[in-house]
Amino acid sequence: MTETHIDAPTESVRPSQTPQADGTRELRPALLRGWKRRCPACGGGPMLKSYLKVRDECPVCGEDLHHHRADDGPAYLTILVVGHLMAPLLGWVFIEFRPDPLTLIAIFATGTVALSLYLLPRFKGMIVAFQWAKRMHGFGETDNRDKD
Repeated sequence: MTETHIDAPTESVRPSQTPQADGTRELRPALLRGWKRRCPACGGGPMLKSYLKVRDECPVCGEDLHHHRADDGPAYLTILVVGHLMAPLLGWVFIEFRPDPLTLIAIFATGTVALSLYLLPRFKGMIVAFQWAKRMHGFGETDNRDKD
């Protein structure tokens, strides 16, 4: 009979990724973990429990994630990136190849929706990770209580 293991962290925590002596948290590793939709603290637990719903806490390390205030930020970033990629590409394809308008709209509508659905949860993860790294909206309160 084989043993089943509980989800282990997918990346090892290196000393450069742990909180430093002065309590600061590194931004880059946190943002990369957020892009992967992983817990910004350990990188092992999933941050989202559905498409865009952030878990209250990490199932691996127990880090509280309910403090986040992502609100409309991920949607704004998604619109910004998708618009800046697809609009020039649409103009270039129209001028260069002159496809049938229905073909053009079908291809670009599908591409825009697909890219938006891909980017939205990743941007949400990055915004939550940014807030965690900068100790915004209550992410640093538990550490401050332990020091007193």
